[in-house]
Amino acid sequence: MEKRISITDLRAMKKRGEKIVMITAYDYPSARLVQEAGVPVILVGDSLGMVVLGYDSTIPVTMDEMLHHVKAVVRGTSRTHVVADMPFMSYQASAEDALRNAGRLLKEGGAQSVKLEGGARVAETVRRLVEAGIPVMGHLGLTPQSVHQLGGYKVQGKTPAAAVKLLNDAMALQEAGAYAIVLETVPAQVAEAITAKLSVPTIGIGAGSHCDGQVQVFHDLLGLFTDFVPKHAKRYAEAGPTIVEAVRAYAAEVRAGKFPTDRESFLLDERVFREASHLA
Repeated sequence: MEKRISITDLRAMKKRGEKIVMITAYDYPSARLVQEAGVPVILVGDSLGMVVLGYDSTIPVTMDEMLHHVKAVVRGTSRTHVVADMPFMSYQASAEDALRNAGRLLKEGGAQSVKLEGGARVAETVRRLVEAGIPVMGHLGLTPQSVHQLGGYKVQGKTPAAAVKLLNDAMALQEAGAYAIVLETVPAQVAEAITAKLSVPTIGIGAGSHCDGQVQVFHDLLGLFTDFVPKHAKRYAEAGPTIVEAVRAYAAEVRAGKFPTDRESFLLDERVFREASHLA
């Protein structure tokens, strides 16, 4: 049985100066492809709410929906470290809620760690989870579950005071036991300064090149999600138009009677068919 990447492995990568690659994916086939590409970490993000479920934000995503997708990703991997996002209101009300729901993501979902949003205000919750044996990844900067409070999807840490707060939040998460921290939509210089101060890895998304690792969404990399294209995303393929053309070609062949051919059909020996006189 293959050994999965552990949080100890990820910390060692930071010490070696080896960049950590993380991809956000949501299902079995995507997870298999990502692992085959040699990516060590998959985040099952609550962004699935927008990318695969069609919600207008991450806020409606439920624990049951997260568990459904986490299980699929875990089934599609054997080496990759799987991080499960904790959805909105699965940890904010109390540390007890957080412990119960994080435990479900590991016990029922099969994830190896969880991710939650927030800084100093959630540090005690992080501490409780870590003490219970649940590895926690933090998330600072643009925290999508707080999009209404933030006034939209905006760059965070743009003023001196805001930058200092981000650093203090990162230190609080590290002190509470978080093994890594996502920095989302943060000025590159601020992310670089935070990364230099921390002993745990930082994973950037729209936070410049000096983080210890980077995360992007599978569907953004491949051009599969076209509702909007984030500034931080780079298209490495345009699979969306390719899929549309393939489906159009299939539909055209069906309409023209060109599909299926004998090659895609199952045929009886003619003698056997003739013996089945009621079919003749």
